[in-house]
Amino acid sequence: MGSRTVTACVLIIGNEILSGRTQDINLNHIALTLGAWGIRIREARVIPDIESTIINTLNEVRRTFDYVFTTGGIGPTHDDITADCIAAAFGVPIVVNADIAARITSRPAPEDIMTSRLRMARVPQGSTLIDNPTGGPQGFCIENVYVMAGIPMVMQAMLSTLEGKLEHGDVVRSRSVTVYVGESQIAAHLTDIQQAYPHIDLGSYPFFRDERYGTSLVMRGTVESELDEMLQRVIAAIVEVGSTPENISRG
Repeated sequence: MGSRTVTACVLIIGNEILSGRTQDINLNHIALTLGAWGIRIREARVIPDIESTIINTLNEVRRTFDYVFTTGGIGPTHDDITADCIAAAFGVPIVVNADIAARITSRPAPEDIMTSRLRMARVPQGSTLIDNPTGGPQGFCIENVYVMAGIPMVMQAMLSTLEGKLEHGDVVRSRSVTVYVGESQIAAHLTDIQQAYPHIDLGSYPFFRDERYGTSLVMRGTVESELDEMLQRVIAAIVEVGSTPENISRG
C-alpha cells in the first residue's frame, strides 16, 4: 500500500489563543503544507504558557509522532517560555546562539529593547536553526521537534524552508461530491462502502445551504485507483436514494 505513513503533531502554544483574543490560523497552513509533502497531522493541541504543561505535553507527543511542530512562545517577553521548556524537556541547558544574536544585533535598538530582543537568541543546546526568510530571528529544531514563531507570516516563511528536508510518506489525495439529502438517508450505504475500502477515509459533512439540507462526502487516501472506485460507488449510492450528485471534484 505504498510507503510508511509519516505522522506529525502540532502544538499551538499561547494563552492568547485559549482566551480567544487571538485566532489561530497557523494550524490550517501547517496541515495543508505538510499534507502536500506527504506528512499527516494526527493530532493538534492548543496549550497555555505554563511550563509543566509544555514540558509534559512535548515529552508525550515527541515520542508518539515522527515530527512535532510548535508555534508561539519564542518572542522577547517574559511569557515567551517555549525555548526554556523545550530545553527542560530534553534535559539540556539553554544557550545563546551566535547566528541568531548576530541577526538581532544587526538592527540597532535602544539597550533595553535590545536586551529583550536577545531573549530570542536563546535555544536548547544542540539545536539547529530553521531559517527565517523574513529577516527576523530564526526558529530551531532539536531531534524531531521543530519550533517556529506564532506570527503567521513568520511561521509560514520558516515552514517553507523545510520543504524537501523532512521524511515523508505517500501524499494523500481526495475525491469529493455533494448531495442534497440528509446524512441519515445515505448513512447505511456509506457504512458498506467504508467497510469495502478500509484504507480510505470517507467523511460525511452535513450543511444547510439555499434553504436545503445537504451532505458533502469527502474521500481521502493515497491510492488513486481505489479513490476512483469509491467515488463511483458513492455516486451510485446517491442515485439509488433518488438524488443527484453535484460538485464532483478530484484533488
